[in-house]
Amino acid sequence: MTLVTDPTAPRIALIGATGAVGSTLIELIEERDLRYRELYLVASSRSAGRQIPVGGQPHEVRSLEDFDFGLVDIAFFSAGTSVSRAWVPAAVAKGALVIDNTRAYRMDPDTPLVVPQINYAVLDRPPGSGVIANPNCSTIPLVRVLQPVERRWGIRQVVVSTYQAASGQGHQGIEELLEGTEVALRDPDADLPSERFSPPLAFNVVPFVDELQDSGFTLEEQKMVQESRKILGLPDLDVTATCVRVPVVNSHSEAVWVQTQEPVDRAELVGLLSRQTEVTVHDAENRAAFPTPLKAGHPDHVHVGRVRVSPHNPRGFWLWLVSDNLRVGAALNAVQIAEYALARGFLSGGVR
Repeated sequence: MTLVTDPTAPRIALIGATGAVGSTLIELIEERDLRYRELYLVASSRSAGRQIPVGGQPHEVRSLEDFDFGLVDIAFFSAGTSVSRAWVPAAVAKGALVIDNTRAYRMDPDTPLVVPQINYAVLDRPPGSGVIANPNCSTIPLVRVLQPVERRWGIRQVVVSTYQAASGQGHQGIEELLEGTEVALRDPDADLPSERFSPPLAFNVVPFVDELQDSGFTLEEQKMVQESRKILGLPDLDVTATCVRVPVVNSHSEAVWVQTQEPVDRAELVGLLSRQTEVTVHDAENRAAFPTPLKAGHPDHVHVGRVRVSPHNPRGFWLWLVSDNLRVGAALNAVQIAEYALARGFLSGGVR
């Protein structure tokens, strides 16, 4: 992270700075040397007053309830949907460009839903709502591999099953998994903690992520469908999902079945995916190679393996995806959105 005196550099606020995504945002802004002239760490009143080191200097966490959004040009929101719904309008009203990492504005027609590697062109102009939405952590890696396939062969159907890590529920989710694992190892019959995950996640697999909808699908599954269609510009895309929580600390995985309009050659598919920005295909040279959440590789890449074209249906193939949900699926995408917006010279209200 680079503190500068340049008056054209933005003033940045991180809302939810003490959470898992907020902490990752701080790491990435430092790693990527995003220039700023002021930085404000903001969280709920119960976290206010904490000191967090940034760039070798202590930064005091400010209370969201008392924060003046007139002080900033870019506000990253990652404190939950209810917080975004309550406070994003105040930030926009004060002239801040909001990059929101919740579902609050993703399907708003005036708000672009952006994965820069896919639909960066929507960042050529400021959003009408003053908000740029960051997609769901499982949607981002999925659309990163679907777009080149759609352009080359056309897509008829996508079926995806996710294997989502505990970090999708933040620091508390990780802590509950670790605590439950320790308890279960001491006593397999003990009652395990289940505040964040119900049933408990330790030594378990839970095929239920987020709220149940009238359709029988969960909200997480519905988000993947709606967001994929919006990002890819394919409102009728036939995509369906089953979202599963697994006892993994960090990094989501996905098993993806794709049916295309035209027959697919595996070698061409591997080459196409390998050429995508920040995508690593593990079985390009060795078909026995595959990524796992524990050791996928570069934390900022979408990792692909198990590339299999069906021998009975050359218009169908499987992919296995692994990506760091706190980075690729959240904070990194948000920072890259900010980088694109700054490179194009627009901020809501301008840099003051």
